[in-house]
Amino acid sequence: MAPTIWWARRDLRLHDNFALREALASGDPVVPVFVLDPALLAWRDAGAKRVAFMLAGLAALDADLRARGSRLIVRLGNPAEELARLREETDATGVFAEADPWPYAQERDARVGQRVPLTLTPGITAKPYDAILKPDGGPYTVYTPFSRAWKARGLPAPSELIPAPDRLAPPPDVQSVPIPGQPGLPPTVPFAAGEAEGLRRLRAFAGGAGAPVYAYDETRNRMDLDGTSQLSPYLRWGMVSALRAAVAAVHALQNAPDAGAKKSAETWLNELIWREFYQAALFRFPLVLEQEFQERMRGIAWRNDPAELAAWQEGRTGYPVVDAAMRQLVTTGWMHNRARLIVASFLVKDLLIDWRLGERFFMQHLLDGDPAANNGGWQWTAGVGTDAAPYFRVFNPALQAEKFDPDGAYVRRWVPELAKVPAKHIHSPHLMPAQEQERAGAIIGADYPAPIVDHAAARERVLAAFKLT
Repeated sequence: MAPTIWWARRDLRLHDNFALREALASGDPVVPVFVLDPALLAWRDAGAKRVAFMLAGLAALDADLRARGSRLIVRLGNPAEELARLREETDATGVFAEADPWPYAQERDARVGQRVPLTLTPGITAKPYDAILKPDGGPYTVYTPFSRAWKARGLPAPSELIPAPDRLAPPPDVQSVPIPGQPGLPPTVPFAAGEAEGLRRLRAFAGGAGAPVYAYDETRNRMDLDGTSQLSPYLRWGMVSALRAAVAAVHALQNAPDAGAKKSAETWLNELIWREFYQAALFRFPLVLEQEFQERMRGIAWRNDPAELAAWQEGRTGYPVVDAAMRQLVTTGWMHNRARLIVASFLVKDLLIDWRLGERFFMQHLLDGDPAANNGGWQWTAGVGTDAAPYFRVFNPALQAEKFDPDGAYVRRWVPELAKVPAKHIHSPHLMPAQEQERAGAIIGADYPAPIVDHAAARERVLAAFKLT
């Protein structure tokens, strides 16, 4: 048989890989290739930590391929040109890859398809992102009916999973550039890249009796606890398939020991379906990357104060939970989901700064920065997106922190200048009497900034601004 090309993109794994399966069925040997696309690496400043995580994932994939007799071919340049050249070098019959809803990917794949026979398969989502439609054939714009329709197509089952191949034939001897290894992931990033680590985390979170998934509904919003799966970087790069995560959620749901555990497993499954919803929404409405989904919300008069934006980015707003979350993001490349909601609400609602500036900053720093999920989350919090929170929902950062970081452990970890502040003042240290500030070594205005905005006044301001649209 003539060789085929497996073009890896956001599927840096060997298990549940539909594109690899189709390539194997169509030819032998399979030539695994990843194209380092300069345009993609530069998109919205890419993010140094996310790129480093991706490169580490490529190295892990290459090691997994070599253990099976193959290797990863890495090319640098325009994907259409590099794939056409690789096809000529190998006499490959065609190229197989997973379909991607991102507008850039759609345009890129159209260009590639003009140069080589390109077959696109499902795989980025547990169910094809273009398949969940309303009875009239239109796209869903509200999550709940989308979720019902998603489940009605049949819950993901173990029979749908694809094992990783035991052996792969070596590819032809063609040129491959080294995988860039520097500067690498900083030691502050608590995520090891690769399929093996992603699968380990999935098993640790959702495997067996007493697994954390069975407490998910109770702990997922607690910023001071490890109550979430922390699988998002692995789902972003396909180091764990969305299908396998959904199968694990369904298995946990069906084997829950009690009603509370069942509710927790179902809550996690619903969160995975939110990811599917946002991928489908981006595919159907690519305009959301540049403007609000809700047309009536496109005339908001943003303040966009540069000094306040910088204070938010640098974690010095005077609101401890906001500052803790932003420092966690910049340091680790990840942020707790509840914290994401709080800081997004603060930027858009308290500071009246355009959500797009926050979305871009997240994309510069998140390991799991995904155009669909990141955009969907920001537009939801801003109250301007598909099935968004109402515009008048304005998170009070201090109250959110009191509820989801009750003892202040999260704040103390990321805002060490407040480490000695008593729990009763940890989320509003500016209200501490002067003597207590001195005892805690946290003088407001010196050791830690005073709040840059009054929340109550800011709430009235943003409600007025949104009502004018």
